[in-house]
This record gives sequence, structure tokens and C-alpha cells, in this order.
Amino acid sequence: MTHQPLISIITITFNASRQLEPTMKSVATQKCNDFEHLIIDGASRDNTLEIARRLGTESLRILSEPDNGLYDAMNKGLRMAKGKYVIFLNAGDAFHSPETLPKYEAAAKKNPDIIYADTVIVDENRSIIAPRHLSAPDILSFRSFASGMLVCHQAFMVRKDLAPLYDTSYRFSADYDWTVKCLHKSRPGRCINLKTVAIDYLSDGLTDKNKIKSLIERFRIMRVHYGLAPTVANHISFIGRAIGRRLHKHR
Repeated sequence: MTHQPLISIITITFNASRQLEPTMKSVATQKCNDFEHLIIDGASRDNTLEIARRLGTESLRILSEPDNGLYDAMNKGLRMAKGKYVIFLNAGDAFHSPETLPKYEAAAKKNPDIIYADTVIVDENRSIIAPRHLSAPDILSFRSFASGMLVCHQAFMVRKDLAPLYDTSYRFSADYDWTVKCLHKSRPGRCINLKTVAIDYLSDGLTDKNKIKSLIERFRIMRVHYGLAPTVANHISFIGRAIGRRLHKHR
């Protein structure tokens, strides 16, 4: 019988040769080995796969074929994953330190539904730009995400049997919809906050490049899960927070 890894790390790539190396190195330096690493590639035409094979761990598995976008590729990763838990670490993103995955591993051995942590935003030179403006709450529940994406998707590890497929009708914010659905399936008190920075998030993603479209789509998703009136009220507070951050930045 083949050993089931505790954790499946899923990395989505497409012509990612400029971004992939830090991701691969961060996985290879983790001080634990109870994981598999999946590269789900959209038939890259550069040397993405060469970099993946050169820097990958023994657990690396690669699927390279055309797909219908990011969330279709993520669904392929979920279907391929053999781990008890899944976490997405896309090209350009990286584990914050070699001790990151061991912290997830130790928490996973307690059999929670979800394990989560904080994120810092980095540029292409891997310099920290800032922490995310939303910090992971001490207690996480389905209602938490009515206030926005409090936990970065890449810092969100979920038990695979709770994880649905991504809704590919959403082009920019299916990750938000997915995390809310995972939380809806989780049980009270079964989410563990690692209380540490776990992920360096590269500020150059699909959502960053399509900010307005992503926000409109996120509003639609919030309305589905939390209702229209609460969603409108929360967006009024979001605007206030954004103005406050801008004023603070220009002081």
C-alpha cells in the first residue's frame, strides 16, 4: 500500500520561469518530508518544467497540459492530490522559512479541519513590501470571511475531504468562494491559527492585475454566502478602512 502523505503542496504554473525558482527552493528547504509537491502546468512554452525538475524534491509530480485558466488548474491539482491536507503555493509565492511546513505538519497531526497563518507581501526581488492589511484572526469561522479575505489563500491549509472543487464560473475570486465553502464545512473550534508568518506572497498575481473585476466578483460571492444587506454594510466599512490606510500612508 502506497504511503499517503500528510500534506499535498500544489503549485500552479504557466510560463513561470521568472517566478518559480524561489517557490521550488522554499519547498526543498522545508525541515520535514511528509509531503508531496504537485506542479500543475498549463503547457508552458518556456523552461518552467526544467526549473521544476531541477529544483524539485523526490516527491515532485508534474502534470503539464493545456487548461481553462487558473481555477481549472487548481481543480486538477485537487483531483491529483493524495495528501490528507492540501495547500496552494503558486509560482512566485514561497514558504517564509524552512520551519514553516513543520509548523503546519505539527498542527495537522492534531487532525483539525483547517490550519492557517499570516502572510507578508514581497516584490520580485523577494524584499518585503508590507504585511497584508488584514491579519489572520485568533478564531476563524464561516462568519469571519464576511469581513473579507482575512486569511491569504496560500496560508490556508485544509483537510482534503472538506475541500470542494473551485467554481470556475468565477474568473478572479474563486479562491475567496472556495475558502468560504471550506469554512462552512468546518466545525467550531477545529481551525488552528499558527500565529506566525507562513507565506511570502508575490504581489504580481491575477487578482492584483484585475483588482476592480476581482472586487466586483467578490461582492457577488459575499452576497451569495452572507446576504445582500450584510454585504453592503461590510463594503461601507471596507471603504472606510481603505481611506484610513491611504491617509496613514501619506502622513
